[in-house]
Amino acid sequence: MHRPLRSSRRAREGSIWVDDLQGNLCELCDSAVNQTEMDLNQLSSEVIGAAIEVHRILGPGLLESTYEECLCHELRLEHLNYDRQVGLPVSYKGNYLDCGYRIDILVEKSIILELKSVDTILGIHKAQLLTYLKLADIHLGLLMNFNVPLMRDGIHRIVNNFV
Repeated sequence: MHRPLRSSRRAREGSIWVDDLQGNLCELCDSAVNQTEMDLNQLSSEVIGAAIEVHRILGPGLLESTYEECLCHELRLEHLNYDRQVGLPVSYKGNYLDCGYRIDILVEKSIILELKSVDTILGIHKAQLLTYLKLADIHLGLLMNFNVPLMRDGIHRIVNNFV
């Protein structure tokens, strides 16, 4: 079952996250709190279908930014909410610091998409997505490498177990 974000309450202010002293839920929490695992599986299936459609039309070999733009277009066609290039600060000694981390696409405030167009997915790519999941307190991420003959071979599902 999907867990809500940890007890730290944050509110969005530009691309920086700060403590919300009124106890309001942050933007990432709004749809994540009531998400069930089945909802996440259905949502991830829709996202994967959109990525497969982009890959079917464009094929491998283009820049990551091209796939990002086209995938966002597909997500719009599917009426899915998303944010692009979301700033992800690091919490350090009670302060949120902008260290340059950016989520490629955040779908329905519940799934992080990390897009790649590389020859081979490496462990560092999976570690990057897992770090983003932990920093954002999000349960599910999809690492998508578009530089493959079959898109299904380029999709890696990464789960944050909130350890």
